[in-house]
Formats: sequence, structure tokens, C-alpha cells
Amino acid sequence: MDKTYSPSEIEQRHYQRWEANGYFAPSGEGEPYCIVIPPPNVTGTLHMGHAFQDTIMDTLTRYQRMSGRNTLWQPGSDHAGIATQMVVERQLNAAGTSRSEIGREEFLKRVWKWKDESGGQINQQLRRMGASVDWTRERFTMDEGLSEAVTRVFVSLFDEGLIYRGKRLVNWDPVLHTALSDLEVLQEDEPGHLWHFNYPLTDGSGHLTVATTRPETMLGDSAVAVHPDDDRYQHLIGKELELPLVGRRIPVVGDDYVDPEFGTGCVKITPAHDFNDYEVGQRHSLPMYNIFDDNAAINNSAPEAYRGLDRYDARKKVVADLDALGLLAAVEDYDRKVPRGDRSGEIVEPYLTDQWYVKIQPLADPAIEAVESGRIRFVPETWNKTYFDWMYNIQDWCISRQLWWGHRIPAWYDDNGNIYVADSEAAAREKYKLDASVALRQDEDVLDTWFSSALWPFSTMGWPENTDALKAFYPGNVLVTGFDIIFFWVARMIMFGLKFAGDVPFREVYIHGLIRDQEGQKMSKSKGNVLDPLDLIDGVDLDTLLEKRTRGLMQPHLKPKIEQATRKQFPQGIDEYGTDALRFTFAALATTGRDIRFDLGRIEGYKNFCNKLWNAARYTHMNTEAQSDAAPELSPADRWIRSRLQRTVAAVHEHFANYRLDLAAQALYDFTWHEFCDWYLELSKPVLQSEDTSDAQKQGARQTLIDVLESLLRLLHPIMPFITEEIWQQTRLRAGIDGDTIMLRPYPLASDYSADDEAEREIEWVRQFILGVRQIRGEMDISPGKTLPVMLQQASALDRQRAERHAALLARVGRVESVTALNDDEQAPPAATALLGNMYLLVPMEGLIDVAAERARLGKQRDRVLADLARSNGKLGNANFVNNAPADVVTQEKNRVSEFEQQLQQLAEQLEKLESLA
Repeated sequence: MDKTYSPSEIEQRHYQRWEANGYFAPSGEGEPYCIVIPPPNVTGTLHMGHAFQDTIMDTLTRYQRMSGRNTLWQPGSDHAGIATQMVVERQLNAAGTSRSEIGREEFLKRVWKWKDESGGQINQQLRRMGASVDWTRERFTMDEGLSEAVTRVFVSLFDEGLIYRGKRLVNWDPVLHTALSDLEVLQEDEPGHLWHFNYPLTDGSGHLTVATTRPETMLGDSAVAVHPDDDRYQHLIGKELELPLVGRRIPVVGDDYVDPEFGTGCVKITPAHDFNDYEVGQRHSLPMYNIFDDNAAINNSAPEAYRGLDRYDARKKVVADLDALGLLAAVEDYDRKVPRGDRSGEIVEPYLTDQWYVKIQPLADPAIEAVESGRIRFVPETWNKTYFDWMYNIQDWCISRQLWWGHRIPAWYDDNGNIYVADSEAAAREKYKLDASVALRQDEDVLDTWFSSALWPFSTMGWPENTDALKAFYPGNVLVTGFDIIFFWVARMIMFGLKFAGDVPFREVYIHGLIRDQEGQKMSKSKGNVLDPLDLIDGVDLDTLLEKRTRGLMQPHLKPKIEQATRKQFPQGIDEYGTDALRFTFAALATTGRDIRFDLGRIEGYKNFCNKLWNAARYTHMNTEAQSDAAPELSPADRWIRSRLQRTVAAVHEHFANYRLDLAAQALYDFTWHEFCDWYLELSKPVLQSEDTSDAQKQGARQTLIDVLESLLRLLHPIMPFITEEIWQQTRLRAGIDGDTIMLRPYPLASDYSADDEAEREIEWVRQFILGVRQIRGEMDISPGKTLPVMLQQASALDRQRAERHAALLARVGRVESVTALNDDEQAPPAATALLGNMYLLVPMEGLIDVAAERARLGKQRDRVLADLARSNGKLGNANFVNNAPADVVTQEKNRVSEFEQQLQQLAEQLEKLESLA
């Protein structure tokens, strides 16, 4: 093995070999196990959320593959309607043309060309993460087979009366000219205003004052609402107001939706331009006045003075005109959440349009029952409530999008507006008995990408054909996803799976948290806190990092702030950590919490963990080159580490079964670092390097080193595939194991090893003995290399036997010069002490240290701590500091006081021990 671990030297080499040899394909006779990947956008690039989620899925897949299951991790990507169309439209605009100029057919040719040449970048990045998906089965939501499945489902639902076309309110992007799903709308806090307007009562008895953040929408008001229990306005319910500027009479209605504490307690109701108002309008049968066109400009339904104005120009004119009429009561600053399209960045408008909908309740009821009955289990189960909250209040699903890229809706219209739905135009003519004289035109819209994604678990397996893949791998075992798409994707897959594939799409849904930065903030380009997983794997210099973080900023004025923060956090750029260190970090963070803070200190620690494992393997290999024909004789230390391995294997299996990758990672880390590396390797040295040990004892240590290392590599492999493969390829030769790759070796079972309580008690005694001696060294500042005499006080017969039995280990590992057991009546000399059970470990101080010099050193240290304590107490005693400083700064200062007080107590104890030597 090379002296140092270099991830860049091994990772891509091993992945290329794995993929080329088909190791990721389902194999074996075991029970099938399947995970379908949440299909990333074909335009996408790997971000921290992807990397985290893919690490979880790959870890589970590798674990099950090594456990003998016939394992498939199904890959694929989503056509990403809006995102992909925008990419190609930008290319056309840069070339001086547009999609409208080249036409739909040519535009779609350009999209497919881009997809073939540039799409799928994320697949190459997944390879860098070590994803063991079966690439030979890769699917794309616009593949011919998947497109046929989408059409089949649409037509079937329409024929059953579960798909219909209707006019309802949608999120409308006035730049992209399409409806958006809620997931495609970002709610951002932005400064604005709250305008207060007076609406006169038609009977001349006064007016009501309403408050709004969008004055232009008042042109489409249908009513003013008050709370029915609001004493101020109860008597006005049923009366009429005159809508200023429009002259329309509108009623005062009572509705529980109104918050009496907001504004004046009077709310203007614009059903065609606000989702909440739409619901109020439905309850009170209010008319809907749509005042916008597709560009969010004022249409001909509004008074002539405002027609054609952009919504923001109309806002200014409405405010000015109401002010001129004396109806502007007040204007106040008001921060509000503004909905913006995640692709265009434009403010989205609630907009009344004709769209296609799925009548969802008949599909939702069986999906609710599937979770209630336990056919599908959420992990953690607390997410059941979120699922049920959405499903019990489900609304019909808008599935049409005004785009060209996507699954075109299989509906045709004649000149009279009649709708014919079928697989194709020819099928429509046959189905509806239409001859060639009836001209038909296909619907221009495409389906929401979530529609095709809802079919993903069974369409990727070849449905509607009853394929071998469908028989073997549907339902899947687990879906791994974030909580933010439980409704948008998870629920819809359950509904469609039950409806069309005849069973739930998966048995369990593992919901993981969302990756945030180390301060708990969401990672975003505008905050300048985005981390690229590949930068963590490969490293990146500062200049490149600055360029990446400021490229394509929607708010260019933030660039200096982002650059400053980046220079402060990464003055030299980002170091190379390697894939395995990043994956182990993700596994260790995979708790059951909703938010996950990614601290770079963790990945630094796990890079050190990789180095620790590498060096342990080098030690093992170097010390097992020489072999003996003698039958191995296992020492207590050999038996101890084998027993600890057995318990670790059992714990890891339990944690995998419960989707607690964080606990599995911690168990593996503790065994590898603290037990195997820190203790067993050290305990093996006296056996391997001493001339007094027999060949059988040495062979026992060699055999244990190889056996434990090889088993440990298999245990770690699902989380850390690359370093374990590299080390295993060299370890297997010494272990006499045939095989081309560790990933197809069996995962260790607890039954492969034996627990040995006696050896564990024996070596635990040795460990505590050595730790006690090290504690004394640390407290008394004695050099680690200096051998120490140790006296035993209150030693039992068993303590004496163990001290004698393990004298060589205590001498070599603990740097113990001698061990002397004191009789009950013997007076102990002045000594530093540590407790081991009921026995005291005593290290006589006389001759070991210069008492006067040590007392002086500790005295100076105490004076420094006293001065620090006084400064901190002074700050906390200052009311200005306590009241005005940030809360975390005050808390930090209080913690410092506690630390200083603890240090003073420790120094006092050390000085007291020195006094006994004076």
C-alpha cells in the first residue's frame, strides 16, 4: 500500500471497473430488493441535497446487495419541463431567434439535441459519488415506453371521469406564460406597502376601510368580508358598497377567514386573483372578475383608463386615482411573502384560466387507507400526520402546463370546441366515430412533470406490459426522499400505483431532513453559503470558488458581500476530502431530524478517519507478511477484539433495519478508531514484536489482524465504498479470499463471530488501568515516554492476578515500569492516584517531578485563569453588555465562566497533590 491515502488516485479507477463489469446489476437468488431513484432534472447538477439523499440510497443498496438480496437501484432522470425549455429558449435568444419563430416541431428537435449532448450531467456526478445504480436500466420520463404509459393513464382517467377541463385559479408565471405547481413557487420575504382605501356604502351611511398589498387587484373585487363575530361590522353584513373607480356594487359578507386583528378587520375579496379569496368566493357564490391577461397586464374587463397597463403601472395609477378622490386613507411599510417562479424569478399571479384537472378524491381514499392499514410505513412515523393532513384536505390537481417540452396532452378539439381524448388522433377518430371531414387540432398544453413522475415506480419497470422487472421489483422496498415533496410526489405515486399497478409502489418511505449550512440557514446562492459536493470531494482554489458562488446571481449587488464571506470562511479555498469522507459525513448526519447542519469540521474529522483506517491497514499488512505453520493461539486481546467486532456487527444490522445510518456510522467509527486502531493494534505490538512470545501466539495476532480488518472493510463498504475496495483488494490475498470485488462479498453477520464476555472483562480491566496511568501523566504533566512505577491499593486477588497476567501489555502499552500491590497495612507514599473499580492506582511522585518548579508552573497557570475569569465576570456584571449584546454572545461568555471555574478546580486538585510531596 502507498504510504499516504490519496482518494483521487483510487476513486474513479474503481468505479469504472465496477460499472464495466456489471456489478451494479441485480444478481443472485436472494429476495428482490428495489429502490427507485427520485429522478433528478435532466438540466440539474449535483447539490448537497442530492449528494446526501444519494448517499443514503447507495448505502442501503450496497448493504442489501452484500446481504444476498437480488438488488436493483433503478436510475433515471426527469425531463424537467420548464427548466429544460428555458435552457433551449436562452440558446435561441442568444442566436437571435425564438421558439415562436422556429415553430414547435423544430423547437422540440433542438431540445432533444440539447438533451442528448448536454443533458444528464448529474449522472456523471452521481458516478463520482459512487452511486451503484444499474445504468443499463436508466430511464428518462420522455422515453417512448414511459410516454406511452403516461398517455395510457391520462386516457384511462379521462374515460372514468377522473380527468376534466375547467376554469380555476392557478399559479401563473407571466414571463413563461404557464401555470406552476406550488413546489415551483418560492415564497420570499420582501419589503412592500400596505395601502388603506375607503369603500363607500351605497346607502350613504359611511364607508369601510380595507387594507391591501396589491391595489391594482381592487379592479376585480367582488365583495368586502368581515368576521361574522366582529361587533364593529356585524350590522353591515348584507349591505352593499360601491367599488371605487369601477362603480360596481359589491356586498359585505361575513366569513371566518377574516382576521379581525389584521388591518381594519375588513378584507377586500378578489376571487379571480387570490387563492384565499377564491375559497371565500365559492362559499358565498361571488362572481369572479379576471382583470389580467397572460402577461399580467390589465385586460378589457377593467375600466378603460387602466387597460393595457402593466400590473405595477396600474398599481401606481390606482393609488393615485384613489388618492385624488380622497379615498386613500393611509400607506404603511409592510414586509410580506412574495411568490416568485423558481425558474423565471418573476412574481407569480393567481390567475383564472382553463386547465386540465385530476378529480383526486377517488384516488386519495385508497392511498389514505394504505398508510392507515400499515401497507406503507413512514420512517419516522411522525410524517404520517403530514401525509394525512394533506390527503384529507386534498384539492383537485391541475395537471396542464402551457409549455412545448413535455408530454403533450392527448386531447383533440373540433371547430365547435368538442373534446376527444385518445392515444392518438387516429385512435380518437375511431373511438368517437369521426370521419376525415371533421378537422381536429391537438391541445397545445403539456402535462405537469409530476404527472409522469407519479408513474415512475412502475413505468420504469415496463408497465403496462407485465415485464419480468415489474414482477420482481414492484412494489419497491423503500422510497428515500425529503419531507418537502411528500404531497407533490410521494402521495401521487401511492395513488397512481394503487390505481394502475394494483399495489402500493413501495413498502416504506424513509423521510430524511434537509441539508443546511453550519448556522442552520438554508443554502442559497443569494446567501453565498452554497457548497458543491464535488468541490468537497476534489478540492477547489479560492478564485474558482469565488467565481462559482457569484456566477449568475439574480441580485448582483450581493456579490461583494458573498465574496467577503467566502474569503473569510475559505481563505485558501476548499481542501480535497474525497468521496468516502463526504459520504461518511452524510451518513453520520442522517438523523431523524427535519434540518441537518453541515459543518465542515465533520468532514475534516472523517477525512482523518479515512487516514486512520488506511494506516491501520498498512500496519496490518506489514505485520502479516510473515506467516507461521503453527496453529494460532488467541490471546485475551485477540478474543476481545473479535468479541467487540461481534457486538458491532449486531448493532450495525439493528441500525440499518431502523434506517438509523447515523447510529450505524457512529458504531463503526467507535469500533474502528477507538477499539481496533487505538487499542487492539497497540495490544498486538507486544505479541508481534517480542521474542518471548511463541509462534502460535504471533500467528493468533496475525490471523486476528487480518480477520478483523477484512470484516471491518466489509462492514464499512456500504458507506465508504472506494477506500474499502482499495484496501480489501490487498487484504484478501493475505486472508486467502477469492473474489473480484468487496461489493459482492457477503456482509458480516453477528453469527459469524463469538461474543467473549470473559475476554471483554479482562481487556477492559487492562484498558482502564492504562487510562488511569495516562490520566495521572496528564494531570501531573509527566512525559508520555517516561516509564512509571505503579502501586495498587485495595487490590483484590483478581486484580493482582490480572496485573501479573498482563504485565507485558501494561509495560509496553502503558509505559509501566513495575506494578507493586500494597498490603492492607502498608502506608502508601505521597502519590498521584486514579481509581479502577474499588482499587486505587498510585504513582509515587518523589523523584518524578521537581515539586517546586511544578508548583510554580501551576500557580502561574492559575493566575492566568483567575484573570480570564475576572474579565468574563466583569462583562456579565455589565448591564449594557447583557442587555445589548446578541444572545449567543452572552451565552458564550457564561460558558467561558463555567470553563474557567472548572479549570480552577482542576488546578486546585493538582496543587493539593503537590503539597503532599513537599
